[in-house]
Amino acid sequence: MRRGKKGEGPADARRQEVRVRYGKIAAGEGCCSSGEGSSSCYGSGAEGSSCGQPSVSPQLGYSAKDLAAIPEGADLGLGCGNPTAILALKPRQVVLDLGSGAGIDCFLAAKKVGAKGHVIGVDMTPEMVGKARENARKGHYANVEFRLGEIEHLPVADDSVDVVLSNCVINLAPRKGPVYREAYRVLRPGGRLAISDVVATRPISARDRADSSLWSSCSSGALEANEVRTLLKRAGFHDVQLDLKIPKEVPETLRGQASLGVVSADIRAVKPREGVR
Repeated sequence: MRRGKKGEGPADARRQEVRVRYGKIAAGEGCCSSGEGSSSCYGSGAEGSSCGQPSVSPQLGYSAKDLAAIPEGADLGLGCGNPTAILALKPRQVVLDLGSGAGIDCFLAAKKVGAKGHVIGVDMTPEMVGKARENARKGHYANVEFRLGEIEHLPVADDSVDVVLSNCVINLAPRKGPVYREAYRVLRPGGRLAISDVVATRPISARDRADSSLWSSCSSGALEANEVRTLLKRAGFHDVQLDLKIPKEVPETLRGQASLGVVSADIRAVKPREGVR
C-alpha cells in the first residue's frame, strides 16, 4: 500500500485507492482484477466467472426476471451475492444501500417497496453516483436517489431507514466498526441489516492486508466471522446471523481469494426496538 500524502492517514490513502479503482470501472476503463493472478472483485461463492462481468449475476442469486427489470448498465457484476434476496422487502419501506455502485440492488429494492417506498444509494465514487443517477433517469425510478458519501459517515438522518443493504463493499472499508455503527444509527428501531460480503475463514497476514491490489479487489480486507459478529454486537445489533458459502470447487478467476481463505457470506442483524438492549 502506498504511503499517504502529508496530512493523509493510511485509512484515507486506502479509501482513495479504492475510489480511483472503482471510478475507472464506472467509466469503463478497467475491471477490478489487477494483473495476472489477481483475485476477483466479487466473493468466492459463485463459480466460473470473473470480476466486472454481468454474466456472473445469475450465479450470485439474481433471477432472469430480476436482471430483465433493471436499466441496462446497472449490473456491473461486482457483487458477491444478492442481498435483496435474503429478506422480504415490503411496500412503503425506506431502504438504504451502502456502496450502491451502478444501482442494481437499489433498482430491485425499488420494485419491492413500490411508489410509496423510497430507496437511497450511497457511494463514495463520483463516477459511480453519476452512472447510477443516469440509470435511474433512464429507468424512470422516481422512488430512488443516489447520494455521494462515505459509508463510515452516511449522509442519512438518524432512525430514518427500515432496511440497510450492502453487496461486497464493507470489506473495502479501512475500518468496519464505524460502518456498522452508522448503519445502526440510521436504522429505525426494529430495522434490519442484510449484507452480502466476503469473510475470511482464517487469519490474513499483515503483508496481504497491506497489499492494496488484494484489498481493493475484495480479498484482503475481509474479516473473520467472529470479528464481524463482534463488531455488529458492539454497534448494538441483535440476532446476528452469518451464512458462509464454501465453494466445492474454486475456479481460476477466484484463486486469489481462495488462497487467502476468503469466501462470500450472507450477514443479517436487527436493531432492537426501543427499550430492548
